[in-house]
Amino acid sequence: EKYDRPETFFYLDPPYWELKLYNFNFSQADFHELEARLRALKGRFILSLNDRPEVRDLFVAFRVQTVDVAYTARRDTKGRQHELLITNFDP
Repeated sequence: EKYDRPETFFYLDPPYWELKLYNFNFSQADFHELEARLRALKGRFILSLNDRPEVRDLFVAFRVQTVDVAYTARRDTKGRQHELLITNFDP
């Protein structure tokens, strides 16, 4: 709220939906709160999340684009994963 202005751009990279990979994971309630805050945002944002039906359903009010990514932290970078880029603007 402190930095939210029409000219502000936010990049959000929260923990993945229902993957317990982090020291601090998001609950479903956290994702619902995030979605509500993004709906009220004055500025623009881009949010990256794993491609899950629940994520698509929750963020349906925004522009959702699928991208294929290779996670370079893994030794096998030939396998690609689907990730979502969610925005409130048209790039």
